[in-house]
Amino acid sequence: MVVHRLLSDALPVVYLARHGETAWTVSGQHTGVTDLPLTAQGEVEARRLGERLAGLTFAGVLTSPLRRAVRTCELAGFGSAAQVEPDLLEWNYGTYEGLTSADIRAEHSDWQLFRDGCPGGESPDQVGARADRVARRVRAMRGDAVLFSSGHFLRVFAARWLGLEPGAGRYFLLGTASLSAVGYEHGWSEPVIRLWNETPHGGRINPAQVRGHGEEARR
Repeated sequence: MVVHRLLSDALPVVYLARHGETAWTVSGQHTGVTDLPLTAQGEVEARRLGERLAGLTFAGVLTSPLRRAVRTCELAGFGSAAQVEPDLLEWNYGTYEGLTSADIRAEHSDWQLFRDGCPGGESPDQVGARADRVARRVRAMRGDAVLFSSGHFLRVFAARWLGLEPGAGRYFLLGTASLSAVGYEHGWSEPVIRLWNETPHGGRINPAQVRGHGEEARR
């Protein structure tokens, strides 16, 4: 798939692609730095995600270095164009790596990831700082971009894109191989969410709908 800088005055859109299913997304275990592969179902999901993105043109394609994201990117049809971005890594869960939320709350009943972070891992502010660096990089592209990463990181990214605290990511649920998009409304000072948590069951994305062209988008 050919990827090049868009020669357009349209405000850019940043598409957010969560990786496909892994064994630990099925079991509900926190998967940060553990480098798990996609399941067979995850590979199917990634291909369907590619069908949703087919025909779109991007100024940049960035992927987390973790193989679940890299493989999703490849199966979606963007492997040859992708650049690895270490800041797209999933949240480092430290000593909570591999544990379920139930496991953690059995010992710490009031624990909340987006408020408390993880011992031996990252705080919400640390993940937010990484998200800010990615946002600066894609804004400098001045064209549409697509990011392949993991659920909790992308939720923080969306919060920071809107100028919210990193912990506000708790409000933005994401499924595996989901497609979301952030961008702007009337200008660069008005960041918005354009699309959220769409799962790969339908046909191609309509860029005009995501951009909000037409009267309805201005109401």
